[in-house]
Amino acid sequence: MKYIIPYIPQSDNHYKGRQNVWEYRNDKKLWLELGQVYIRPRPKEPYKKAVVTIKYFFKTKARHDPDNYSGKFIMDCLTEYGVIQDDSFDCVKLIIEGGYDKNNPRTEVEVISGDTD
Repeated sequence: MKYIIPYIPQSDNHYKGRQNVWEYRNDKKLWLELGQVYIRPRPKEPYKKAVVTIKYFFKTKARHDPDNYSGKFIMDCLTEYGVIQDDSFDCVKLIIEGGYDKNNPRTEVEVISGDTD
């Protein structure tokens, strides 16, 4: 499964040390709404095990640290909308990559089933 979301979530640093938890909650809600639109098609049954690759295509070549783009909102979407059963280490191998596309910044998500059942 491959999904293209024409947005990039805020860096995790955007939320760290801030007193306004409502901004985080509003952004999480926004990403769940985006997931409802862009996380399609969905498998008939959630993958019990999966390899998830998240690649961010940033608008600029500015330095971006992978640890600040953990994929939290995206992984929550994949779980919420039945693509993966759970986003724990037991169920998911997560790969995070970065790229550059001045004209088309986006987030690409590829999910490959790791089910052996």
